[in-house]
Amino acid sequence: MEGFGWIMTIILGGLAGWIAEKVMKFDTGLIMNIVLGVVGAVVGNYVLSLVGYGIGGYLGQLIVAVAGACVLILAYRAFQGRSA
Repeated sequence: MEGFGWIMTIILGGLAGWIAEKVMKFDTGLIMNIVLGVVGAVVGNYVLSLVGYGIGGYLGQLIVAVAGACVLILAYRAFQGRSA
């Protein structure tokens, strides 16, 4: 979430984490939602930069963060399933 302040990053990250939590039916708390959203945005923006594509604005970054958070939840479930 390049170019956003800390407060807006936390708000967008929390919203993105909450949306991903609902989409993926994954039960987390507020702090984990924020972490999922912010890290998801980093992962999503990294993947998009590899392809040579970037999305700007609040809505674009929210979409990228939700997609990245969903990928993180999928990865967590994959590793969780292997260790059990």
